[in-house]
Amino acid sequence: MELTISFIFGVLFGSFLNVIILRIPKDESIIFGGSHCTTCGNNLKPWHNIPIFSWLFLRGKCSFCSAKISVQYPIVELISGLIFLLLVNKFGFSTPVVFIALSFFMLLSLSMIDLKYKMVPDSLNLLAMFFAIIGAWSLHGVFTNFQNALLFAGGFTLLRFALSYHLTSSAHRYAKKTITPWTKNYHTYPFIEAMGEGDIMVGATMGALLGIKLTLAAIFLSAILALPIMIFLVNRYGQGQTVPFVPFLVLSTFLVYIFDSSVLTYIEALY
Repeated sequence: MELTISFIFGVLFGSFLNVIILRIPKDESIIFGGSHCTTCGNNLKPWHNIPIFSWLFLRGKCSFCSAKISVQYPIVELISGLIFLLLVNKFGFSTPVVFIALSFFMLLSLSMIDLKYKMVPDSLNLLAMFFAIIGAWSLHGVFTNFQNALLFAGGFTLLRFALSYHLTSSAHRYAKKTITPWTKNYHTYPFIEAMGEGDIMVGATMGALLGIKLTLAAIFLSAILALPIMIFLVNRYGQGQTVPFVPFLVLSTFLVYIFDSSVLTYIEALY
């Protein structure tokens, strides 16, 4: 019964996450203004807003104008339900688990926005980090989470500057080979950002949720998960393709969080 309630709660919150994902990138209020069709503008009826089921019963189309409703809506709701169900199944229902779930819900929203718009809103990032920090079973745990968040925020920041410097220097050296009398007084190379500020804050959230060893494992796993996608895009579309990395960080964080004992056992056996 507890797991069923947890899944339903997660699905209901997932419906609200869809509002966040849709409105925050457009700088719209997530509180005021009823749900409406983005094509015809008609306000939705209560029975149009039943998570997952409404999309299935409407066959993915608006009941007013028959415009297609993105499959993102039931997917986000289903994933949200599974997140809360798996967390409660592992730790039981408690206040810290609620905060941890809220952190993962914010990370899920960030992932969807990053995939769709290639942006990472600071408001959601800060909320994810805040919920991760206070999602502890003791006051000492809160301070430990905060300490780990600062550690990985600093680590990601140093990594960002180091990689950006290396890539920009490489571009500079290449540009110097092609300098002409017309361009000798101008910069002919870009400043290359190796990592966005949003990734740094996600790293802080990972540190608060997982601790040092598990966060390092999650970062390594995220790179493994992203590598096949990057190879596919480069082979199909050529060099210069960018891949939103936040979804891979979030997915690896959740997997490591759920299977933390197995991951730690593997790390200890390895080293």
